[in-house]
Order: sequence, then C-alpha cells, then structure tokens
Amino acid sequence: MLRSLLQAWLQNAAKEKVRQAVVQAARGQTTQAAAAPALAEGPKPCHVGVVMALGIESGSLEDKLEGCMTIRGDGFAAREGGLGGRRVAVVLSGAGRNKAARATEVLIDGHKPQRVVSAGFAGGLSPKLKRNDILIANRIVLAGGGELPLDLPADAAALGERPGVYLGALLSTDHVIRLPKEKRSLFDRYGAMAVDMETFAVAEVCRRHEVPFLSVRAINDTADEELPHDVEHLLIQKSGAAQWGAAVGAIWRRPGSVKDMYLLRENALVAAERLAKFLAGYLFNS
Repeated sequence: MLRSLLQAWLQNAAKEKVRQAVVQAARGQTTQAAAAPALAEGPKPCHVGVVMALGIESGSLEDKLEGCMTIRGDGFAAREGGLGGRRVAVVLSGAGRNKAARATEVLIDGHKPQRVVSAGFAGGLSPKLKRNDILIANRIVLAGGGELPLDLPADAAALGERPGVYLGALLSTDHVIRLPKEKRSLFDRYGAMAVDMETFAVAEVCRRHEVPFLSVRAINDTADEELPHDVEHLLIQKSGAAQWGAAVGAIWRRPGSVKDMYLLRENALVAAERLAKFLAGYLFNS
C-alpha cells in the first residue's frame, strides 16, 4: 500500500513538473509580443491536439497553421496556430511509446484539447495498402498483448469509402518493422493493416483522461518494401543535429546508403504533405 501511495505521489509530482514546464516555456515566448499577455497565463485550450513523433511528419501540417508560435519544454516541442478557424496544437514527442505517452500528457494538461489525434507515418502490413494511402484506425493492437477498440465518429467512418482511405486495425510495436517477412508475420498474427510505434500509448493516455481520440496514419512503406538498415538508429536520435550525425555516420560506414536516405526522405515528404492535406481537409473542417 505504501508503495502504491508513493508511486501515485511521484506521478502527480512529475505531472505538475511537466505542467510548470509548459507554462514557463509559454511565458518565455518573445517572438510574438502581441500574444504575450495570453501566454503569461499559459497556453489556451485548443480545439484539436495532434501528437506526432518526428518533425518530418509534422512539417507540412505546421506550414498550414496561421499565427504559429513555438513552445518548448523539457524534452518536447509544441507548435500552436490556427487552421480552419480552430486552434490547433501540434506536439512532437520523438519516436517510441514512452515519449508519445509523455507528450500526450503534456498536451492534455497544458492545452486542454477537445480532441487528440495521433498522426504520422505507418508501415503497411496489408497488401492492400499503397504508399501514401491513409489509414484511420478503428482498433489499436499492442504487439505482445493488449487491444483498444475505438468508437469512430460517423463522418470519420464514412471516409473509409473514399479512394486511398481505409479503416482498419493498427498495430503498435516497440521497434521499427523493416523487413517484408516480418511484416507478413505480423499481418498473419494480428490482422492489422499497418504498424507504428506510438499510437497505442497516445490512445491509452486519452482513454485515461476521457479525451476523444482518433488515429490517422499515412503509409510510408508498403508490406513488400524493405526499410534501410539504419532507419531505426536515426529515429532514436533526440535532435536534428544528432539525426544528421547519425545519417553521416551511416553513409560513412556504407556509402550506398546515401541513395537509401535520399529516397526515404523524398517518400516521407510526399507522405507528410498527403497527411497534412487530409487532416486539414477533414479534421479541422468537420
């Protein structure tokens, strides 16, 4: 019992520390003087909060936001702005479940979104999915055990009838799924259409806080495509500089990887733009 009480106290203390970091970061914002009085009280509630792992996933969506400001905290970054007359907060978590869960806590505690969206890239497991297709998850499965069914709003469910948009199960794993044979194995075992690393964690936090949740993923690699060997090492880097250093190191070790890196980036930019247009066209106008 004592251990349970101590654990609860530590969780509350950590949560308060994160909240203070959000407020302090907002108070330190100087790039937009007109917004300074509002920021002094911390971020305002937003209509939609979006959790994304990487900047290359979020860049196209951030470009569509009006009156953007950046808020930085301990281990996270958020961009706030307007889109379709609604206030939007995009939080970058970094790759992985733990980072995604923490970023979602920050988002909910600091921005009070009416809805949270886990968005970004996913790897295709179903042979149906082509690159840049959109998957709206109606069920989230955790590799090794655990499942969260989702109640989709009617307008989201109707989108599954559009070309290039699918409704289906999304699998969350703790590592990048690179190889076609591993993708086939996961598809056979779980029946999920695609795989990512963050969505289950985001959905869990939203469920605990009773915040409406939606998952929207753009397919960046198909079931029969193999990702470069160095991609997972790049994802775990905490900064753009570190990712650049990791990429240079990969090229130094294997000069042929420069072509892989280039194609990976080009595909990612196209997927990010497709995802941003979908989000802007549906979520913020529905």
